[in-house]
Amino acid sequence: MTTSRENGSLYTNIENKIATVEFGHPASNSFPSVLLDRLEAEINKFSENKEVNVILLKSEGEKAFCAGASFNELIEIDDLESGKKFFSGFANVINAMRSCNKLIVGRVQGKTVGGGVGLVSACDYAMATDAAAIKLSELSIGIGPFVIAPAVERKMGVGALAELSLAAHEWKNAYWAKEKGLYAKVFDSIEDLDKEIELFTEKLASYNPDALTQMKKTLWKNTDHWAHSLYENASVSGELVLSDFTKNALAKFKK
Repeated sequence: MTTSRENGSLYTNIENKIATVEFGHPASNSFPSVLLDRLEAEINKFSENKEVNVILLKSEGEKAFCAGASFNELIEIDDLESGKKFFSGFANVINAMRSCNKLIVGRVQGKTVGGGVGLVSACDYAMATDAAAIKLSELSIGIGPFVIAPAVERKMGVGALAELSLAAHEWKNAYWAKEKGLYAKVFDSIEDLDKEIELFTEKLASYNPDALTQMKKTLWKNTDHWAHSLYENASVSGELVLSDFTKNALAKFKK
């Protein structure tokens, strides 16, 4: 368990072969870099834990699932190296999720933006409530969802990636996301979601762990190059965030 208002929180526990990882932050469950580092470390740790068959990824509260990367950190970037490092945070987590030996189930209770969409896309199976709308708003501030784009495209297809990215001002509802393959199921309430999550993860965790690991490898076939390409994409974003366009856009958002 780790907690602090500025750095957010990360709670983990293991029960019945299910490792629950719950992140939180006062700013709509957004991710400062230190919280992304902790999430990456927990996923890597559970990947090698023989007491874990399945990982459940969730966020705290009943509102937003994840508002993406920390806005406060984003506006402080002033050089290429720090820009690349900032955008590599989600690359590190997505690669940890990709290479993890355990299947990862996502519980999405509310709206999700930017990097949060990347996290859900990197889950092997995700369920949501009907409040779990999604948006990729990066182009509206002069950058793009380049780091998470491979995960989104793999899960939803290039057409959905284009629709999300180019209509950067539009929310897509949970049923649209389900139709495109991001969510397996959508529920009317958090209570119904949690009932199904409990049933599903317990059933999944009861299966042969070796078969689960092999299934994980099958699902992520032909993605080994992400170990390099996601960081190349982070460099693109790191350069764009230094542009006058983006600096001006961020200043307007700050106001």
